[in-house]
Amino acid sequence: MTKIPELLAPAGSLDMLKTAFDFGADAIYAGQPRYSLRVRNNDFGKIEVLQQGIDTAHSLGKKFYLVSNLLPHGAKTRTYIKDMSPVVALKPDALIMSDPGLIMMAREAWPDMPIHLSVQANTVNGASAKFWRSVGISRVILSRELSFDEIEEVRQDCPEMELEVFVHGALCIAYSGRCLLSGYMSHRDPNQGACTNACRWDYKVKPAQTAPSGDIVLLQEGKRPDDLMPMEEDEHGTYIMNSKDLRAVEHIERLTAMGVDSFKIEGRTKSPYYVARTCQSYRTAINDAVQGKPFDKTLLGNLEGLANRGYTDGFYERHHDKDYQLYMRGYSLSGRSLYVGETLEVDAASGRVKVDVKNRFSVGDKLEIIEPQGNQDMVLEQMWNTKGESIDVAPGSGHFVWIQLPLTSKHAYIARYTNEPAKVEATSCCNDQASCSVD
Repeated sequence: MTKIPELLAPAGSLDMLKTAFDFGADAIYAGQPRYSLRVRNNDFGKIEVLQQGIDTAHSLGKKFYLVSNLLPHGAKTRTYIKDMSPVVALKPDALIMSDPGLIMMAREAWPDMPIHLSVQANTVNGASAKFWRSVGISRVILSRELSFDEIEEVRQDCPEMELEVFVHGALCIAYSGRCLLSGYMSHRDPNQGACTNACRWDYKVKPAQTAPSGDIVLLQEGKRPDDLMPMEEDEHGTYIMNSKDLRAVEHIERLTAMGVDSFKIEGRTKSPYYVARTCQSYRTAINDAVQGKPFDKTLLGNLEGLANRGYTDGFYERHHDKDYQLYMRGYSLSGRSLYVGETLEVDAASGRVKVDVKNRFSVGDKLEIIEPQGNQDMVLEQMWNTKGESIDVAPGSGHFVWIQLPLTSKHAYIARYTNEPAKVEATSCCNDQASCSVD
């Protein structure tokens, strides 16, 4: 029988944690701001919230992994054991770590605590996996820069080590967490948890007045018009621009057959809707792979509805043929939907459901109702505002409406089918909201 891999989801809040479990995750990962690479948008800095999250996970028979994966300067090594002792006492299921010094300290202080090696350690071969196994690491989160063949080699070289790989979310333009752009541009270092995602800002290209033609151009960032930065290219291109997002749902079957133990979704600063949609899609793909069913191509369209910068399957497969590209595009465009609302409450007398509107939708639209038990499609026939007046349009975020929905649970997300791609403004995520790829 094929081993069932774990589905591991991000959580930046209790709401995300509960949503992830409702929609099929086996485990979540979260971290405290001081010692993980997610300083912003992180509710788990409060120990009482952390306690509630761990208790919730365990009450459901799920797992809670605590991220402690920064590369610390000396000051943080001196406070680490004291600060983390009450956290470890809450009994998370593992620590996710990257720094050898902190790992050594953790092994001495808490010898029974499982440790997973973070992607920050950039493990790319079986010899490294064997080394980490020899010092007590139970799982390695492999570098995103590995191909299928390289992952399989690690599996064969170190069969006793648990292996985890990323399958969805943002990608760094450098080895994960090793990019210098954020530190250079904003004096906020990615490997200290403060990445500003400078690779995704809005850049214009300007010709260099004094440079030889074709050798150097200048980059002008949207909010720094007077700070022109030289950009050099070699035969491989340049590495400063935005990466597409990772989507490897179509490869779950192959990775499962290899014996990968855990599939990880990136995005601790994303929304509960993001977690619901990704967990539901990858849960389906995992279950189908284990049961020997063919890949459900409609999952490509389901994930296309999430705000994204275009998708890639990263380094898993280096050279795609033309047929693959057409196949991916065809199914990505079909079934595309846009997140438009979240249910809040049901009026027992009328059966109407109150909806927190996230994006515009109208009477006559085809909607998808997304629930843990499964999704339903419907055409919206009526809608009312909070005064009970009949209306045709829910204008967008900040509004609340009432509609009739065939709910099977207390809470659901609503998407509108559309042929238009989900849009992300180039500068909307630069400073505060973006998810970056350093989990």
